[in-house]
Amino acid sequence: MPRKLVIGDLHGGLKALIQLLERIDLTPDDKLIFLGDYVDGWSDSANTVTYLISLARQNSCIFIRGNHDDLAHKWLENGEMNQKWLEHGGQSSIDAYRNFTKEEKEEHVRFFRDMFNFYKDDKERLFVHAGFTNLHGPDYEYYETGFYWDRTLWEMVLSMDEGLEPEDSYYPRRLKHFSEIYIGHTPVTRIGKTRPYNKANIWNVDTGAAFKGPISAIDVETKEVYQSDPVHTFYPDEQGRN
Repeated sequence: MPRKLVIGDLHGGLKALIQLLERIDLTPDDKLIFLGDYVDGWSDSANTVTYLISLARQNSCIFIRGNHDDLAHKWLENGEMNQKWLEHGGQSSIDAYRNFTKEEKEEHVRFFRDMFNFYKDDKERLFVHAGFTNLHGPDYEYYETGFYWDRTLWEMVLSMDEGLEPEDSYYPRRLKHFSEIYIGHTPVTRIGKTRPYNKANIWNVDTGAAFKGPISAIDVETKEVYQSDPVHTFYPDEQGRN
């Protein structure tokens, strides 16, 4: 039976991603939805993108745009950068591309350019890197940067009363548009979790790969979780984004 698997933030941790896919026992029939942040962190940022491009020739893949992907794309395409990006993983991506040819970089630019800001499947499930702010849903969002930067969707759901039901008048309208919402962007390690975490109808699949956590995947139908070893253990001589 083909599976639909959602994979959280990678941050250049290619070795951990390869281990994760081995543990998933990936088949060509499985569909993969990546929630963004493929780069900025570990030294394999550029190699991770190359690997994902190749993987998409074998499996059906949806690549959601993360904030770090947007920043790396702008640097690759027109040299745009800022100090905060350099301090939060950007330098690792610049270093990772030093030995890449112009043609290879152009292929990566196309990869970044073709990403989705969000994806909706036929079962009213939304997949997005960070979230959305418009009460009418992501199709009505005014600024696309919110899809990969804004944390208020996750912050809102964490603050919700456990007993609040969708029928209640105070239930957030943003959540009513979808049966489930899958996000990354904000590591669940910030709330003391090590596995994808569910609150209301949101699943956060970012388990801190940029820091001390693993890369995680979840089967959207069965909710079975797969994880790599902590990514930093594959890169013992690096600091990541610690």
